[in-house]
Amino acid sequence: MRLLVTGGAGFIGSSIARALLARGDSVVVLDDFSTGHESNLEGLDGDLTVERGDVRDDALLAKLCRGRDAIFHEAAMVSVPASVEAPRDCDEINVRGTVGLLEAARQAGVGRFVFAASAAAYGDDPELPKRETMRPSPLSPYAVSKIAGEHYLKVYAELYGMKTLSLRYFNVFGPRQDPASAYAAAIPKFVSVLLAGEAPRIFGDGEQTRDFCYIGNVVHANLLALECEEARGQVVNIADGESITINDLVAKLAEICGVSGTPEHVAARAGDVKHSRADIAVAQELLGYEPQTSVADGLVETVRYFRDLAADAAS
Repeated sequence: MRLLVTGGAGFIGSSIARALLARGDSVVVLDDFSTGHESNLEGLDGDLTVERGDVRDDALLAKLCRGRDAIFHEAAMVSVPASVEAPRDCDEINVRGTVGLLEAARQAGVGRFVFAASAAAYGDDPELPKRETMRPSPLSPYAVSKIAGEHYLKVYAELYGMKTLSLRYFNVFGPRQDPASAYAAAIPKFVSVLLAGEAPRIFGDGEQTRDFCYIGNVVHANLLALECEEARGQVVNIADGESITINDLVAKLAEICGVSGTPEHVAARAGDVKHSRADIAVAQELLGYEPQTSVADGLVETVRYFRDLAADAAS
């Protein structure tokens, strides 16, 4: 197949591109490299074209969509804190960029569009587990922008017959996730700090819960979405279906890293939710999705990756 992956130099996008190339697909990656890394694309074999550009560049989108069978839209302002600091930028990138890409895809006759949605749509609704039928309750501009994208995908399915799916990711983690960013996700930041022999910093009391999902499971879900014949704008949770407190997560990571220490607790962040756990029944029924790698095994793989990376940097 001929496929476009936006944000394809990022953590999730590059993992999807890697899997597609391994299948023998022709892949075009679009990334502005503001948060993605060229190193994520190094060593990839196959029919790969990398385009440096902005997802808001309509002329570029029109060019890249020509001849493509499907699009994986991973490009976004991905940080909740960044969206709180710059809501207009978040809207421009995440909403305008998504609409522009959908329209370029429609004009080019692209038949399928898979969107990286987010569990942030659920906000801090106390009901657990989170089901796709729940009323959205966004707490940040990032969450609002992702909900808007979901609605646009549903409209494009209903009005124009495009096969679309919005995959609501829950706390994705794994190798090649960047721990250096000011807005880095929890697990890579915790791992890098623990391996350096420092105390991890936990926002709030640490009793907040998250449904962490290993990157391999997310890639698996995207490949299933590519083949789903019933894609009509549905929203689908992609997660492990279990949850863990941040305190317990840090304790498990410290055990895997072979270190000990007392975490530092700091003030909770604006826009963060307290508890999160997904119901994955829709993903199971619609996509045939089942998590392939447990959180425990994924943590081991993630620590191994970052330990090897640190060893390579020191040699």
